[in-house]
Amino acid sequence: MRLRAAVLREMGTARPYSTSAPVTIEDVDLEPPGPGEVLVQVAAAGLCHSDLSVINGSRPRPMPMVLGHEAAGVVVELGLGVTGVERDDHVVFSYMPSCGRCVPCQSGRPALCEPGADANARGVLLNGARRLRDADGGELNHHLGVSAFAEYAVVAEASLVRVGRDVPLDRAALFGCAVLTGVGAVVNTARAQAGESAAVFGLGGVGLSAVMGAQLAGCYPIVAVDLLEAKLDLARQAGATHTVRANDPDALAAIRDLTGGGAHYAFEAVGDARVLSQAYAATRRGGTTVAVGLPHPDQEVPLRALSLVAEERTLKGSYMGSAVPRRDVPRYLALYAAGRLPVDLLSSGTLAFGQLNEGFERLAQGAVVRQVLTPAP
Repeated sequence: MRLRAAVLREMGTARPYSTSAPVTIEDVDLEPPGPGEVLVQVAAAGLCHSDLSVINGSRPRPMPMVLGHEAAGVVVELGLGVTGVERDDHVVFSYMPSCGRCVPCQSGRPALCEPGADANARGVLLNGARRLRDADGGELNHHLGVSAFAEYAVVAEASLVRVGRDVPLDRAALFGCAVLTGVGAVVNTARAQAGESAAVFGLGGVGLSAVMGAQLAGCYPIVAVDLLEAKLDLARQAGATHTVRANDPDALAAIRDLTGGGAHYAFEAVGDARVLSQAYAATRRGGTTVAVGLPHPDQEVPLRALSLVAEERTLKGSYMGSAVPRRDVPRYLALYAAGRLPVDLLSSGTLAFGQLNEGFERLAQGAVVRQVLTPAP
């Protein structure tokens, strides 16, 4: 079928993206779903820093590529052997397909699926296929097995989570990455407990979701850290008990004072090694620092190695919130419906295809949280 999609042909285009226009809207061809695959009409797709990281080159991926990985839509057609979803089901995309057979999957850690990670790095679906071609017949790579900046997407059944129809799809989309990653970093990776203190560095969609997760876990105090006052205000609405300006020269001292000597948990959601070092320094003896953002692969973190042993500190990563998507997405949606996760705070409005480059420039400036592409005309 012929459809419109947002194609990135070259990484590292100069900013501002509103002028350089790295993303082009093209007519592309999408093959029908093969065995184990599903055709989904995309209803909403969020603009995330993981997309921006491909555009700016800090997350290298094979080119050309149809971007987009945080999305929701409606099932249109089933490939042979698909049994987990049906036509007209509402679904949220998962950007890490789970094979169910590798050691991480069998250990209950599908976010670390080895074949899924390999397929994502190569720009293919879980079975190794590419279903997208440009108007000249050239192959287009898939972004994280999803490629949701398009009117339709063919994905592996393992990339879908069936959800109820009570949540608008423009909100459901946010649960595929921002909410899953941020809330999961707190409740799955850190396993934070009620009464323990938390500091969250960086208040984009993932960071604000981490604030929500900390409130959900009963953390106190919850200190939110960012450069922008508008995002600090959103963090207060999301559950932060205190806020600190990241450029305050006394920021670390303020965090230690607010948390009685340092946070039990610090979450770095910027994707910058310098901020990760600051988050590590903000924890107490025995504290845990959770790296959530995606830094450039060349960045390294200097640490006092002795502190890991003598102070029993922990530095750990959290990919996709250490989530089990088919377990966690429905749970978080239920908490949202119950008023326990104020996900509406993440919304920065909707965009059409022609506004994508301007949207990515706003995201690069840090001026927005989650803009949502609505592919339908």
